[in-house]
Amino acid sequence: MKILFWGTPAYAVPSLEALVAAGHTIVGVVSQPDRRRGRGAAAVPSAVKARALELGLPVITPTRIRREPDTQQQLAALGADLSVVVAFGQLLPPEVLQQPPLGCWNGHGSLLPRWRGAGPIQWCLIEGDAETGVGIMAMEAGLDTGPVLLEGRLAIGLLDNAQQLGARLSALTASLLVEAIPMIEAAGRGPEPERWQRLGLRPQGDDGVRLARLLRKEDYAVDWSRSALAIHRQVMGLYPGATTTLAGKRLKLLATEPLVGRLAEQLSADVRALATGAAERQGTPGEVLALVPGVGLVVATGGCPLLLRSAQLEGKQAASGQPLLQQLGLQPGDRLGEGASACEAERSPARG
Repeated sequence: MKILFWGTPAYAVPSLEALVAAGHTIVGVVSQPDRRRGRGAAAVPSAVKARALELGLPVITPTRIRREPDTQQQLAALGADLSVVVAFGQLLPPEVLQQPPLGCWNGHGSLLPRWRGAGPIQWCLIEGDAETGVGIMAMEAGLDTGPVLLEGRLAIGLLDNAQQLGARLSALTASLLVEAIPMIEAAGRGPEPERWQRLGLRPQGDDGVRLARLLRKEDYAVDWSRSALAIHRQVMGLYPGATTTLAGKRLKLLATEPLVGRLAEQLSADVRALATGAAERQGTPGEVLALVPGVGLVVATGGCPLLLRSAQLEGKQAASGQPLLQQLGLQPGDRLGEGASACEAERSPARG
């Protein structure tokens, strides 16, 4: 099969590699333009572009594919049988969607119709979903609204972070795409409704639709007056970006565990005992309640306490366990964050 591949972040690289390994001909790779990063503001290619060049594949980097008719014509001239899109980062216009005779197909990292949009991995963790997965979807003009050909599911663990879950979903996407391509080829060409009918696609419907909106700066700021479970989900979902403050410096939270008794069996073995009776430990939200040698520090929230296992203080290297305790130099009674309010009852449902 002649495939035009669309993708940008590292998440999409295994799918590109899997399609090449399966013997398909990649006639071109479309990725977002290079971005300037670092102190020197050097232009850095996307992970997909970098890998495509290593594989000797031609790369196209449109700034806005909707506004570039010349680029659209260039892509049409490649003669792809179908397009495969994995986390490209731009909506494809109808002119592009209609080009390949076997259609455009998207490997989307959620159980559609839940979490349509840009950040499904982050939002399923933030909201405490018990499971997620990947849908191989026929693309249409709407945002992730097309019917689904294949779906794979993954359970979400309480201690999974976005990077870990993303790696699992990335591998699942690659596997499902390799499975889907022969099915799409076997269905043959013809009018889209007929092709879709032959494939037995599942319409999404509107029940349970959630939008995985783009994250904003304020989403990353930890509010210690929230419950331990809500803060933990924020830390895991936004890994490695959720932040608080310590003595006026930014403190990035990298790994936490909510010391909630009913979740004890889902916690790490070395801290399960801390969850027993933890609800009785009260303090001002953000207050350090205890230091656990070799493990981390226990911090008060608006409900049960939260164990901080790993963090990165502004200007320092990330640290965990005893090195973290030594680096921060905190004592019980010290406080993280600013403007925290009085405690409220832990009330989030058990998930994950």
